[in-house]
Amino acid sequence: MPAGARPIAPAGSTLPRLAAEVPHTFALIDPSHGAEGITRQLEELVGHLSPESIDLLDVGGDILARGDEPTLKSPLADAVTLAACCQVNAPIRLLVAGPGLDGELPPDEPRGMLGSLVHTFTAKDVEPISSVLEWHPSEATGMLAATARGVRGTCEMRDAGLPVPLTDEGPTVHEVDLDETLSRNQLARAIMATTTLDEVEAHSREICGYSEIDYERNKAAWLKEQPPVQLDPQAVLSELDQFEAEAQNRGVTHTTFRRITEALNLNGSLREDLRQLLISSRPEKYDAPLWRITSTAE
Repeated sequence: MPAGARPIAPAGSTLPRLAAEVPHTFALIDPSHGAEGITRQLEELVGHLSPESIDLLDVGGDILARGDEPTLKSPLADAVTLAACCQVNAPIRLLVAGPGLDGELPPDEPRGMLGSLVHTFTAKDVEPISSVLEWHPSEATGMLAATARGVRGTCEMRDAGLPVPLTDEGPTVHEVDLDETLSRNQLARAIMATTTLDEVEAHSREICGYSEIDYERNKAAWLKEQPPVQLDPQAVLSELDQFEAEAQNRGVTHTTFRRITEALNLNGSLREDLRQLLISSRPEKYDAPLWRITSTAE
């Protein structure tokens, strides 16, 4: 990130731990007052921090979506941030890192919009945040780091098991035209004048057919109803063998710990316990921060 710029992070349970491990200033952005509220907050931050430059960075490139793509899963957060940034009274550069790594658009979809290559991440770039990637749940960021370390193949992610190619494009960062992206993103254009999160969600349901926050609400309610369970190591490793065999038949070479957790029908709260079990039992399969399906020889 250029000198003077500051990362701006959304609220989340991982933020305090992230802020403790990364030497940057973080700011919570409250979306409850829609795009107009976020615009005000960003302008206040700009006035307070006086950054030399401001970058809006999206990992994967789903910010480039129109809104009607069948593979799109989480357009709301990107769209409301894009809508706000386009109204901030300061120059903002839009960057896309790891095009296609979020699995939300076909790999070729965002390629035509990518501008100049700004940077290609290497293993050296990733090293300072290696400890964060040991626990941080972002699958797209994990795959970005893995490709920077040289991992190549196909990674299966999320509960739906989306296959994501891990290629030489994975660790790249490209500049993208901010106005062109807004013109393409139907949801971002529709919510520019919103003053509540309810309005944003209503537009998302109308344009995209759903609100990703509804999905999270339903999932949280379901998890709350699940009885507390503990891992049965023998059963887990046996089910893992079956999952890996089936994944390998699908041409998968790697997967994420979130994908394994959900494929084995385990509560998300057990993800860290599962990760520790797998790494301690089969350390040779850990391609940090991903899990390798295939053997080294393959």
